[in-house]
Amino acid sequence: MSKEKKFLTCDGNQAAAHVSYMFTEVAAIYPITPSSTMAEYVDEWAAAGRKNIFGEPVTVQEMQSEGGAAGAVHGSLQAGALTTTYTASQGLLLMIPNMYKIAGELLPTVFHVSARTIASHALSIFGDHQDVMSVRQTGFAMLAEGSVQEVMDLSGVAHLATIKSRVPFVNFFDGFRTSHEIQKIEEIDQDALAALVDRDALARFRADALNPEKPVARGMAENGDVFFQHRESCNPYYDAVPAIVEDYMNKVSEITGRKYGLFNYYGAPDADRVIIAMGSVTQAAQEAIDHMMAQGEKVGLVSVHLYRPFSVKHLLAAVPATVKSIAVLDRTKEPGANGEPLYLDVVEAYKDVENAPVIVGGRYGLASKDTTPAQIIGVYENLALPMPKNHFTVGIVDDVTFTSLPPVEEMALGGASIYEAKFYGLGADGTVGANKNSVKIIGDNTNKYCQAYFAYDSKKSGGFTCSHLRFGDEPIRSTYLVNTPNFVACHVQAYLHMYDVTRGLRDNGTFLLNTIWEGDELAKNLPNRVKKYLAKHNVSLYYINATKIAQEIGLGNRTNTILQSAFFRITEVIPVDLAVEQMKKFIVKSYGKKGEDIVQKNYAAVDRGGEYKQLAVDPAWAELPDDAPVANDDPAFINDIVRPINAQDGDLLKVSVFKGIEDGTWQQGTAAYEKRGVAAFVPEWLEENCIQCNKCAYVCPHAAIRPFLLNDAEMQAAPFGEDATIPAMGPQLKGLHFIQSVDVLDCLGCGNCVDVCPGKKGVKALAMKPLETQLDMQKEWDYCVKEVASKQELVDIKLNVKNSQFATPLFEFSGACSGCGETPYVKLISQLYGDHEMVANATGCSSIYSGSVPSTPYTTNAKGHGPAWANSLFEDFAEFGLGMSIATEKMTDRVADIMGKIKECPDCSDEMKALAQQWLDNRNDAKITREVADKLVPMAETCGCDSCKALLEVKGYIAKRSQWIIAGDGAAYDIGFGGLDHVLASGKNVNVLVLDTEVYSNTGGQSSKATPIGAIAKFAASGKRVRKKDLGLIATTYGYVYVAQVAMGADNAQTLKAIREAEAYDGPSIIIAYSPCINHGIRKGMGKSQEEEREAVECGYWHLWRYNPALEMEGKNPFTLDSKEPNWDLFEDFLKGEVRYASVLKQYPSEAAELFAAAKANAQWRYNNYKRLSVANWGTEPEAVVK
Repeated sequence: MSKEKKFLTCDGNQAAAHVSYMFTEVAAIYPITPSSTMAEYVDEWAAAGRKNIFGEPVTVQEMQSEGGAAGAVHGSLQAGALTTTYTASQGLLLMIPNMYKIAGELLPTVFHVSARTIASHALSIFGDHQDVMSVRQTGFAMLAEGSVQEVMDLSGVAHLATIKSRVPFVNFFDGFRTSHEIQKIEEIDQDALAALVDRDALARFRADALNPEKPVARGMAENGDVFFQHRESCNPYYDAVPAIVEDYMNKVSEITGRKYGLFNYYGAPDADRVIIAMGSVTQAAQEAIDHMMAQGEKVGLVSVHLYRPFSVKHLLAAVPATVKSIAVLDRTKEPGANGEPLYLDVVEAYKDVENAPVIVGGRYGLASKDTTPAQIIGVYENLALPMPKNHFTVGIVDDVTFTSLPPVEEMALGGASIYEAKFYGLGADGTVGANKNSVKIIGDNTNKYCQAYFAYDSKKSGGFTCSHLRFGDEPIRSTYLVNTPNFVACHVQAYLHMYDVTRGLRDNGTFLLNTIWEGDELAKNLPNRVKKYLAKHNVSLYYINATKIAQEIGLGNRTNTILQSAFFRITEVIPVDLAVEQMKKFIVKSYGKKGEDIVQKNYAAVDRGGEYKQLAVDPAWAELPDDAPVANDDPAFINDIVRPINAQDGDLLKVSVFKGIEDGTWQQGTAAYEKRGVAAFVPEWLEENCIQCNKCAYVCPHAAIRPFLLNDAEMQAAPFGEDATIPAMGPQLKGLHFIQSVDVLDCLGCGNCVDVCPGKKGVKALAMKPLETQLDMQKEWDYCVKEVASKQELVDIKLNVKNSQFATPLFEFSGACSGCGETPYVKLISQLYGDHEMVANATGCSSIYSGSVPSTPYTTNAKGHGPAWANSLFEDFAEFGLGMSIATEKMTDRVADIMGKIKECPDCSDEMKALAQQWLDNRNDAKITREVADKLVPMAETCGCDSCKALLEVKGYIAKRSQWIIAGDGAAYDIGFGGLDHVLASGKNVNVLVLDTEVYSNTGGQSSKATPIGAIAKFAASGKRVRKKDLGLIATTYGYVYVAQVAMGADNAQTLKAIREAEAYDGPSIIIAYSPCINHGIRKGMGKSQEEEREAVECGYWHLWRYNPALEMEGKNPFTLDSKEPNWDLFEDFLKGEVRYASVLKQYPSEAAELFAAAKANAQWRYNNYKRLSVANWGTEPEAVVK
């Protein structure tokens, strides 16, 4: 009797993790997007005690890098344990050296890869095959899947085949499109797969493992006399792989009823045109084939599963003999090659075939570029030409080298039963999470098939999200975005003017808007473009004020559950009572560990989701004129490139747009043009309560509140009166008008400014107000930014917190989360040193919010000077920054040589010679060298002598540069620690800023060596069991490295002092900055992130100190403990205020007390250690040791 089918609603990563867990004894892991969740699942299941086919939980070991993970896999395999890892992109490339070793030593393993783009001219976290194509030469077999179901079915084949063949496997599928696409699929049975394991081969693997009872040597060195022959001896193992894989595919086909081969054919048996491809595009191609065959066309598709070893015999057998032309599609680019890898393999396969078909190749889908059935039809149309275009591109318009195929009009080919929905949301408003739950509710409680995919921009929380959902009675093959939805929900009112949210909405469809407007006011405020579309297509319009409801319930800006409830009630895709029941069930699952209060608030949100209303669509709207275009005098770069990308129209940009910036160069300061207006509440300045401390501006994560000083002329032209300002305080500022202005359209509404405001006599000078009540204040900001000159030269901006904020931030409006704990430090450095700052930024949160196309928050001052910023990789950030510093030092030495020649030059004036001498005397003074540069360069241009010509060639190096290296704790404590250590040891004058969130923030909150004991994080599902690494104290052991540990919210002045001292110190410096993060789950919310820093120091969780080697030169103790004696009684309460600790209590109550006690004991141990260092008797020699 056959087992009843079990269905599972999951994504590709979960499917791969589910199957890999069965065959894995040890998993060596390291996080990288988009593969991280595979390892997270394995870690969670192991922590929960799930058994593999050997009846044991998997042993999981997080490593410091992907290279380290590959090394651990290698060692574990040699010791006889079946070992697996999960990776992508740069991570896979870091594994290449070990992959050669593992393959050469014929060790059975599977590397599961969510295939992803490799950083080239720019980084992209999205999917293509550049990474897997970079390892095809390592000796690993390569197995590809094109859908979530295929991942479930075929991942086991990789594990079974590697055990039997001894050849290691890369099992890969498309990053994001498959790894993160949620589908309702059939689950494969563990017992059925376990029965297929070749136990004899497994026993041989165990017997061959390194064992001191029967010792052998491996990893020998060989000379040229035998290496070649020895290397060729492995050929029979590879020759056997295709048959082994085919056999296991047949066995899996018997289990599942789905037929798999090394190459699967789909289409007309007598096709004359065929596409060969692998990955998720094969699913969309099947939709195109069905459509074309219904039109009488003879077309087909060969889906490649086993890519390495490449079996020519099986490929030729899969292609119908009637085929006259073939298009091979590669999801990668190899510049300078005669074609991409799969294309070249197919051409080679046909080279000796008589009457071979015409074979052309094309590129598609780089960085998850959507590939639709219409585009596939375009490929078939190209094949129908007498001379098909070769080396073509799909889905773009290449008007430079003219590789692109003509576009084909998009059409809905998913199937008549498919219901499609789109949800526009704001990052961290819960829209994505709610939709993941929705699709699982429908998948688990109905017979319908379902699919969900989520598109994001590059911002952190607070960015654009769009959820794409499909439901239907048949399996869904639409591996592309929803373009023709039946239902659209717009969860952010501001999006009406920013994006074309109704594009593609079907006739008689439904539109739901979260808005503060009601009835006639809504009709008045809707853009004409939206109203015209609704009327022309007979769309039903519903609206709800979920923002207000969420505030009333106490959910802040989390409108997700309210709007999810409204969706189910309006569409009735499943019975409403069932939907309500299941939503509440998923609320417990999603929020249970955050506490009963959060659960009850979300229950209330479900119940209030019925408070939507319908607005009748006036048929007369169909004749409305288009909205008048908003005129501006912005640069062409902004209007032609930045704005279309921000409007989600980047897909429409042509290749020629990037002429001149082919190397990935981007202009600074583009973030200032976004003006998104997505905050629900923004601060209002109450001038009568202001003491002009500027703390609000100091802590603002987005530089959206700033003090301005206006002179009388500027005041006279201002669009506001003197009553909107107060007299500036301070002798240097006499006669100036002070205003604390708010950029309400760039503010993200965290409220930290209000939280830190001391006010006057206990009454704050800031209050959070609804955005719509403050929109008129934008003109105040716009005037101050454009027309009010900086007065920072009137004060010493490095002296104190107040003065520092009169300096213009050269880091503004980043894509960081609302309330981000990192960006206030980055912004402050830009204010102090930005006009001569060089930044080498590690990949991570700080690189994403600092440089994601089209948004560049680093900007320039009135003179056009500002931070020069670049990102290399995650693992080499410190070396990258050192390289910048070395180059600057080299070129500055050249400037010095030229200055010496100018002093002796008969053609140069005395004034020029004096300036040259001034520069030589002050070459490390940024202010003086800037002044010299401003005066000397025009003179050199006029002089024209050889020395002046030489100076002009290096004029950019005259002004002193400040070299900063910025990284998160994942880079500094883990993957890049070796390089960081070397850079600090070099003695070079570089400054390192470590933004310590104590987790891998950018990849979703995985544990790092900065994670303290007791904290739950991904990869530490039951709480971390070892202490946090003391990176700062390690750095002090060199004795010549400036080190500081800071927390802005705990001590504003200490943070400023540490940054000032680090820059002043002539040598390496490192500042470790405590940075509360959305991943911490701060119960009070990210609007209290500065307060969280204060409490962390107050209770002893974090300590403030500085180590200044310059003091030792004066005979003083270089170590200064800036923290006061902590109140240890507050320590546990602090831990319970963050979900990362509080959830330990809920999930592992028996161990929580022990872990919390260990965390406190470690904090006390650290503090006592610092205390001892601070009172050391410095400057005296220890007594001689008596022998």
